[in-house]
Amino acid sequence: MATKYVNAVISEEQGDGSLPVLEGTLGPSAVDIQTLYARHNLLAFDPGFRSTAACKSAITFVDGDKGILLYRGYPIEDLAEHSDFVEVAYLLMNGELPTPIQRKQFDHSLGTHNMLHEQVLSFYRGFRRDAHPMAVMVGVVGALSAFYHDVMNIRDANDRHLAATRLVAKMPMLAAASYTYSIGRPQRYPNNRLDYASNFLQMMFGTPAQEYIVDPVLARALDVIFILHADHEQNASTSTVRLAASSGANPFACIAAGIASLWGPAHGGANEAVLKMLMEIGSVENIPKTIARAKDKNDSFRLMGFGHRIYKNFDPRSLVIQAQAKKVLVHLGKDDPLLEIAMSLEEIALKDEYFIERKLYPNVDFYSGILLRAMGFPMNMFTAVFAVARTAGWTSHWLELQGESHGIDRPRQIYMGQTLRHYPGKK
Repeated sequence: MATKYVNAVISEEQGDGSLPVLEGTLGPSAVDIQTLYARHNLLAFDPGFRSTAACKSAITFVDGDKGILLYRGYPIEDLAEHSDFVEVAYLLMNGELPTPIQRKQFDHSLGTHNMLHEQVLSFYRGFRRDAHPMAVMVGVVGALSAFYHDVMNIRDANDRHLAATRLVAKMPMLAAASYTYSIGRPQRYPNNRLDYASNFLQMMFGTPAQEYIVDPVLARALDVIFILHADHEQNASTSTVRLAASSGANPFACIAAGIASLWGPAHGGANEAVLKMLMEIGSVENIPKTIARAKDKNDSFRLMGFGHRIYKNFDPRSLVIQAQAKKVLVHLGKDDPLLEIAMSLEEIALKDEYFIERKLYPNVDFYSGILLRAMGFPMNMFTAVFAVARTAGWTSHWLELQGESHGIDRPRQIYMGQTLRHYPGKK
């Protein structure tokens, strides 16, 4: 395809031929190209949307060059240290931290809606026992649309918030059931005397026949994992949720679409891929060979957990998750050789000019798999845990979009197929 270069006049003035520049409160400005096609008969070509702002949002801000992640203006490090997941979920959904009364009401609402309809539990028996938990969650979460459709009006703000609360409340049991079904264990119900993370742990690992004592160190570590994964701006799964939501689809169907997108190894499945890579490396002695393979452009091997589409500095979540992994392993008295490999790999890579020049730093996935494994989660549940956390962000973006006059999303394309031709033999 021949490439033509067009000089576009871009200014803040609304004169003929000009395109306005939009300013956010933080981050880069954006050229408003909404009228580009109508006024100039041109489309913007941006595969992967690397340079396209698809929406305006007030939820999350990421500065990849500086390693900054803010939820509603609060640094992720502050929230991970001082807050808990339920408070963060409320913050993302409503824009402000809850007052004590609002927090109590939100806790009550989550406790009211955290059960699954008994018919929903019967759905799990329709899946193969070895089905991936994410495959099960895509199906079951989507199926909830049949239970909460006629009773919900997405044009009503109260109904929208109720739907969002239901999703955040039910996701732990939905994820836990996908695991307990696969191992043939009866599913425990939520216990409203427990906090959000503790409840998930008892539904995952407890049995109906005996009391499950929640380890507070593990519960806090899981709560931090939830906080770190709650939202991350316009990533693939969040963009998928917003795209589906723009059509007016049922919110449960929108979240199911997000779960499907999250499942990919380049997105939510990355920590599972990191763990498999560390197992493949096997020992610290094999790290130099691994580094050499990563630098060899003719080798298909990729160093998982390093670099990020957004971050060109340290992922601020990685330092928090690394500290939690060390704390949990010490608490449990475990000496995980994979942590030693990971830390040695990080140390060597960060001194290597190849990684320094390319700004390839460890991301949150590099240590989260080690932490989840230490806590007893099987690898195929890693992404499901991610989905539980990210539901807070997905629902927040769903709420934000529904409150706008957005219209249906409809990306365009550059057509590269055949020009007009007629069926053979047609006269």
